[in-house]
Amino acid sequence: MTTSTAPATPADLAARYERGDFLLATARHALLASGVAATATDTDPARLSRALPGLFTGSGAPIAVGVLPFDTSEGTSTPGHLVLPRTVRRASSDRAAVPPRTALVRPVQVTPVPEPEAHLAAVRAAVSALSDRDLRKVVLARALDLDFAEAVPVADVVRNLANGNPRHTTYAARLPGGRTLVGATPELLLSRTGGSVLSRPHAGSMPRSADPAIDKAKGEALLASEKDHLEHAVVVESVVEILRPFCRVLDVRGPELVSTPAIWHLSTTVTGELVDQDVTALDLAAALHPTPAVCGTPTAAARSLVRELEPFDRAYYAGAVGWVDAAGDGEWAVGIRCAEIADTSMRLYAGGGIVPASDPRTELDETSAKFRTLLAAMGLEI
Repeated sequence: MTTSTAPATPADLAARYERGDFLLATARHALLASGVAATATDTDPARLSRALPGLFTGSGAPIAVGVLPFDTSEGTSTPGHLVLPRTVRRASSDRAAVPPRTALVRPVQVTPVPEPEAHLAAVRAAVSALSDRDLRKVVLARALDLDFAEAVPVADVVRNLANGNPRHTTYAARLPGGRTLVGATPELLLSRTGGSVLSRPHAGSMPRSADPAIDKAKGEALLASEKDHLEHAVVVESVVEILRPFCRVLDVRGPELVSTPAIWHLSTTVTGELVDQDVTALDLAAALHPTPAVCGTPTAAARSLVRELEPFDRAYYAGAVGWVDAAGDGEWAVGIRCAEIADTSMRLYAGGGIVPASDPRTELDETSAKFRTLLAAMGLEI
């Protein structure tokens, strides 16, 4: 395997993405992996992590890239999928240049899954189930199916995502069966560098406005929202409690207001120092995933309710996308604001956290706003 640190910017690597590559790119750093030296799949991320040393030794590859599915519970049929690539390029920069935006084709058909009224009903059912099942939070998603007359230009979608979301993590990963997961997520699940650990959980959201005054008011309303602070606290508490046994010191700072082009978020930064240097980034990602930000809490009960109320299998939506190297370092992003692409079709996903104070219409509007990340990458307004 060959590796290089490119003199280019992260945006340059995003611009070089071709279908089948793996990309994880922010404004400040990026990793682009190509080719396949070896693969590993397993429905249990912990087993996948334990298999890595043997794979690294056998292939000589110092890094693995890939995806974890949303559902990693026993009996799931969607596996975690890792690739040991033949070529890895890295780039870093202190400037947020972006590749040019490309005009893309329009779909011939758009199908909401479920229909908006059915999603409203699902949110009402979820609110009722919270008290009945002793749940603090559950996350409900819906999808948009887009069908095209010709193959979706995956590389152009990825470049447009990088262009439109330069402060967030653009990602692309080939999935088992030939589909491609693409997205631009604001949320870092976990990074490990040496003994240092970093997580940036997000929860609590508000759609943005094109009017600057209204947009500012929306951000301020989110920062003052008791309902959203409660939803956010549930996620942060979970991240801290899961990381605590792994770390000798933990520092929690937040929440603060952050934004994507479409959404305001509450975000908290959690940092720590590992007790055991043998604990890898993938080990930590497997322990954290799925957080209450994408599933709910308690996890098992929330996941069961998700299965009941959502009319589709999430597969890799709300999973994790990232890399881990032979030293245990790595970075894993939460797989949201995404779509799965297969030839002439795309399935877009968007979800929202449901707590007792949730309003169904507001939740529907939130998912509509979150769809804009991928719709904008296609040059669409639907």
